[in-house]
Amino acid sequence: MLGWFQRCWHHEDPEALLDAEIGGGAYGFDSIFEAIEEHDLPCPQTLDELRELLDEHLWVESDDPIRLDERGLRVRTNDDEVDLAYFFLEDEAVDAHPDRLAYLVNGTWPLPSGAAASGATFTPDLVLRVVGPPGPGSDSVYAVRVSWQHTADNGTNLDQRGVTVFPGVTLPQLADHLSGIDDPVSRERFDADLLRSLVGPGDRSIGPAMDRYVALKPYDLSIFAEWTAPRHEQILQWKLPEPPPAARVAVDEHLAQAARYIDDFFGYEQLFLFDTRWAAAHPDLALSLLRYATHWDPFEL
Repeated sequence: MLGWFQRCWHHEDPEALLDAEIGGGAYGFDSIFEAIEEHDLPCPQTLDELRELLDEHLWVESDDPIRLDERGLRVRTNDDEVDLAYFFLEDEAVDAHPDRLAYLVNGTWPLPSGAAASGATFTPDLVLRVVGPPGPGSDSVYAVRVSWQHTADNGTNLDQRGVTVFPGVTLPQLADHLSGIDDPVSRERFDADLLRSLVGPGDRSIGPAMDRYVALKPYDLSIFAEWTAPRHEQILQWKLPEPPPAARVAVDEHLAQAARYIDDFFGYEQLFLFDTRWAAAHPDLALSLLRYATHWDPFEL
């Protein structure tokens, strides 16, 4: 990574370089190259020197410090619309920490299917938002929503205060299980309330709920976050349109995933549901996705 910055430091056309190598870069990243030219900054020879230069000259709209070490560069910022994070990761770090980085470097959608046999175990070492009552089994279903909007409970679209988990059920059992949950709604359990509202009477699988999710209009979930999740009957009264052609849904026996298209600027919001059996077959992807949903820096937890 230090070598990449050194190669780019006094490039004759940094804008063309950033476009060619990293698609232009994230919001504010080009500020370091503007500062290099304006102040004739010396090319860093060590990570410590690079860190000092980035701390002083990289434009970041966040109270979180820039995190730079031998594993890579991690930056949190805000583009005046949403919070966002970007990463420069060393190959060695990706190889050494797949349980933290596998999701971040995954370049395909949907995630791979396939699951372990009954009795497989998966024990994430993270704080989870458990929603009861538990089902009768030993498996669990994990719900991860990668949000594009600031949420009501913590004021950001990053760091979603832990992943929602439904203990005692597999994904094929989730629709029935959600229909039986009837305790008061709570903004602290927004994702659970959202899922419960999307499951309709007679749904025998989670697939119809995922189809309804991608059919929600871009700002429908602002209503959810500001007050409480409506009941399923209210969602039906909205007369949901056909999902936009860009929306994506993929439902397998132990993994369901949806990409809800917002617009060309914001892109997608994503929802992942997976159970113990999928996680046991894909532990690195599962753990890294849970970490990403919990804290923006994969090395924080």
